[in-house]
Amino acid sequence: QVQLVESGGGLVRPGGSLRLSCAASRAFFSIDAMAWYRQPPGKERELVGGITRSGRASYASSVEGRFTISRHNGENTMYLHMNSLKSEDSAVYYCLAVVDDTRYWGQGTQVTVSS
Repeated sequence: QVQLVESGGGLVRPGGSLRLSCAASRAFFSIDAMAWYRQPPGKERELVGGITRSGRASYASSVEGRFTISRHNGENTMYLHMNSLKSEDSAVYYCLAVVDDTRYWGQGTQVTVSS
């Protein structure tokens, strides 16, 4: 199993930046892949981007060039760096880990982009 704890959400103005963290309970080398998802109010959960065990990241077109996924292997923590935030980025952001085809989710952290 994997326990995931997100943090770093909050209120930010349009054009601002925010960094989300996802702390995992096990080392990244034992996790097949990790990803960030988000769920805007009244909408379905959608993929923001992911990172493989080897460190290759990919992003949804809606955030490409604005968001970056990184990780600190020694601290088993994945980050989502969000820049040039827009109101449509407002959502609950979730961390996902995949181990042997089993998905594990964090509890989510709220991001609100508003002036």
